[in-house]
Amino acid sequence: MSKGVHRFAVLVACATFFLIIAGANVTSHDAGLATSDWPLSYGQFFPKMVGNLFWEHGHRQVAMSVGLLTIALVIYLQIRERRTWVKRLGWIALGGVIAQSLLGGLTVKMNLPLAVSAAHATLAQLFFLTTVSLAVFTSRSWITPASTVSEAGAGVSIRALCVVALLVILVQLVLGATLRHSATWDQPLPTGLLLAHIGGAVIVTLVLVVTVFIVLMRHRDEKYLARPAFVAVALLAVQLLLGLAAYITRAASPSDPQPLNPMITVTVAHVACGALVFATTIVLTLRVFKVVRADRQEYVLAPA
Repeated sequence: MSKGVHRFAVLVACATFFLIIAGANVTSHDAGLATSDWPLSYGQFFPKMVGNLFWEHGHRQVAMSVGLLTIALVIYLQIRERRTWVKRLGWIALGGVIAQSLLGGLTVKMNLPLAVSAAHATLAQLFFLTTVSLAVFTSRSWITPASTVSEAGAGVSIRALCVVALLVILVQLVLGATLRHSATWDQPLPTGLLLAHIGGAVIVTLVLVVTVFIVLMRHRDEKYLARPAFVAVALLAVQLLLGLAAYITRAASPSDPQPLNPMITVTVAHVACGALVFATTIVLTLRVFKVVRADRQEYVLAPA
């Protein structure tokens, strides 16, 4: 495996992160219907980037760039990668970015229906998961890990904890996206979704903190695991503060003539930090599965 493949996979993952930020700006500026055309804007590939069209069409251009980078990555993997399953994951990423593009078009053509917008946001996170995973799988540290450790007799499985943490974060990101798409800036957020998102934040905090605590308690000296664990919990703390700030600034927005700072900046930062928490947890989970050996245990039923 050449360093070039890994570096290019990291580039695609970073571009996907930037795409998530671009999408968050579209929603925060209430720019989803800046043009009714798709994929062109007012019949032009390069329209005048003024007003909300800057955010909406800019998002499309970033998405197109990510699509082209994904195609290049798939070709790169077919040429330089030996592992068949990694090549297949590249094709899955390509299928994901194509489906994501089509869903983006549907959101415009159907005037931003909540179900389609939520599906668009969900697939965005799944595509991000795929690109981050490709970056991990093509890294030198994945191919030649420093050591392996055993979980035999250690109690609760950190593999299982990491998977649960990853799932609850994904659900929370989807809940957050659904909440953001459910009302414009000058309308109150739906109470049910808001309470679900707050409850989700509590669950994510509990699960991720417990997961990181157990990882560090058992494998503090394993930097391969400790580093993403530390980063994940640090980003979680920042994310909770940004979530509170996003709610406060959003609550003040109905008096604004249009979406204004600091509401836009704080909300986009909240979305971006959530994606970083997700990415770091992906890295932690994959590394745990790589180096933590889950020894099988035999269980014998006691006689009645």
